[in-house]
Amino acid sequence: MKAAFNVLITGAAGYLGSIVVQEIAAYMQQNSLSGKLVGVDIRRPTYLPEAAIFFQEDIRSAQLAKLCADHKIDVVLHLVAIVNPGKKSNRQLEYEIEVEGTRNVLEACLTAKVKRIIVSSSGAAYGYYADNPAWIREETAIRGNQEFAYAYHKRLVEELLATYRDRHHQLEQVIFRIGTILGATTRNQITALFQKPIVLAVRGSDSPFVFVWDRDVAACMREAVFSPKTGIYNLAGDGALSIHEIARKLGKPVLALPAGLLRSGLFVLKKLGLSQYGPEQLDFLRYRPVLDNHKLKTEFGFIPQKSSRDVFSFFINSPAMKRR
Repeated sequence: MKAAFNVLITGAAGYLGSIVVQEIAAYMQQNSLSGKLVGVDIRRPTYLPEAAIFFQEDIRSAQLAKLCADHKIDVVLHLVAIVNPGKKSNRQLEYEIEVEGTRNVLEACLTAKVKRIIVSSSGAAYGYYADNPAWIREETAIRGNQEFAYAYHKRLVEELLATYRDRHHQLEQVIFRIGTILGATTRNQITALFQKPIVLAVRGSDSPFVFVWDRDVAACMREAVFSPKTGIYNLAGDGALSIHEIARKLGKPVLALPAGLLRSGLFVLKKLGLSQYGPEQLDFLRYRPVLDNHKLKTEFGFIPQKSSRDVFSFFINSPAMKRR
């Protein structure tokens, strides 16, 4: 790409955002691409490549449109998400950031005549339901459960994106519905499940997990920045691991409880303030969406380096995991 090419990344200080910033900065340097790489977040990153510039800004701010215009942004990578809500978080705040924040990003793109937006959605947007297909493809309806803020907000964001696609054809869209991201330093609510002395399971359910390597996600995002392709794609490694396979790899016993008992236990624990997880978490374990990545590989043209099994093995053998 000969002309200057300017990219803005929201959530640039986050776990995924920081990896994507490094990936794109390295690619631009290796290929002698001129242009700006702009990071935006409400907190400063611990590390920023020399080629990138950073602005401490809220994605809900009116200043975002000015930032895009001032730096003549061509592509926006929108990576803001609240995966691990803190104790001070609440449902309304999360909605304002994830849904209304996305609306503001879209409006900023239109105002500044940005050509393309790439959004990190999630397999959670499909929802956790008993009638989910064994392997979920992109044409499956998004039904993110209202009781799960993260899944429901991803659903609302995708509905918002669909509206903007219909009304504003000039803004190209790429949406990645991402599986469970794992890497050498990943720490979130899901990895916390693997830290327990036992692996909790719902009796009669395989609870399959689809994993994707964080470096594969970053590489795929980079491909989307410099590719003309648009569309919606599941972003996951090949295959899936059942909760029992995960336990075997961890070398830990499985405690498989009946659904009714588990639901009651979670209700009591949350009521007593002994757990942040309530009875709604039962479906999160029992009906996990298993992402089919066929379209990603055949239409978008990206093949993840690591399968779900490879990623999990890499994760459990990482120095960070061994220290926990």
